[in-house]
Amino acid sequence: MGEIWGSVQAAFSLLFHPDRYLLSTILVSFKVSGVALLLCFPVSAVLAAAIALGRFPGRGVLKLLIRTAMGLPSVVVGLLVLLLLSEAGPFKGLLWTPRAMVISQLVLITPLVLGVMISALEGVSRRVAEAAHVLGANRVQIAWTVVREARVGFLTAGVAGFGRAIAEVGSVLIVGGNIAWADGTSYTRTLTTAIVVESRKGNFEMALAFGIVLLVLVLCVNLILGFLERPGEAR
Repeated sequence: MGEIWGSVQAAFSLLFHPDRYLLSTILVSFKVSGVALLLCFPVSAVLAAAIALGRFPGRGVLKLLIRTAMGLPSVVVGLLVLLLLSEAGPFKGLLWTPRAMVISQLVLITPLVLGVMISALEGVSRRVAEAAHVLGANRVQIAWTVVREARVGFLTAGVAGFGRAIAEVGSVLIVGGNIAWADGTSYTRTLTTAIVVESRKGNFEMALAFGIVLLVLVLCVNLILGFLERPGEAR
């Protein structure tokens, strides 16, 4: 028990006096997850509006596929992206880079963000769209009205997507290579993959420091989700 408490104290000491390794790893995690979300969000918003508000053959099957993809194992996503980016794949040259990690996380979080957005749009009362139609709005204006009503759900989708991305380990480990330079600067090492490496090396103080940062981030994500859900409950 004393060794565990000593490791926890050392971990907090590292957090209050962070080195290049810790800071660069946090930066890579934020950068990769943030870029993936920025690329995913607008595309998902357009697709969600088209799927939720449109009427076309195969719509039900498409929604089923999206819901299925929401639960894709991250290692499967990493393997698929690895095959695409390998020397034998169509997009060779990107493997073991932050861009490969962004692609992997983009594939992973898009179904989640898209699915939450579709649910948010379908949760808006049909009377909103009918009222806009009666007032003379065209299809684009009706869609925009419904999207505005579902904006809290859209924000929730974005926060959930970022939370899934920042806590990801399997796919980014496969396509990123978990690389850190000799001077300790992270290149493709994230918070989650750093925990794996430091634990295997027996450097539990550093692993705990990374774990504490990750837990704080996840806590912040859940607090934001709870805050965003309040207006919906009140309404």
